[in-house]
Amino acid sequence: MAAACAFLPDADAIGYKLGVAYDSLWGHRGLTHSLLAALVVATLLTALSRLGSPARNPPAARLWLTLLLATASHGFLDAATTGGLGVAFFSPFEQQRYFFPLRPIKVSPIGIRAFFSSWGIRVLLSEALWIALPCAVALGLRSPRMTSATD
Repeated sequence: MAAACAFLPDADAIGYKLGVAYDSLWGHRGLTHSLLAALVVATLLTALSRLGSPARNPPAARLWLTLLLATASHGFLDAATTGGLGVAFFSPFEQQRYFFPLRPIKVSPIGIRAFFSSWGIRVLLSEALWIALPCAVALGLRSPRMTSATD
């Protein structure tokens, strides 16, 4: 679920095909990339998970926080990219879009065909350097006490 939450905000890209303006509430990096959307997604998915087998579910608070961070991480990473109009973190209450001061991640092309080009390769290399490598280092530094047989 966390992996799906990490890419869920880009469901707004369907708006390109429907004629939704990029800078609108429903445009790319708008409401679906907001902190409110991350809260709603995490809350709904945690509630839905409680309907299944309780013995197989992680504690609700841990699941909720994991899903919240996974969903919100998408907007935070987009705010560190070199292109676009920024991220509407506080949508729908505020439509201002934001970037972080440090923007080292190459912006990804939109569309599968464009992604499989030299531009797409540069994006993948940028993401490997600025996302995958730090995550791998953090994982490697993780204390063995932080894991358990049930994880």
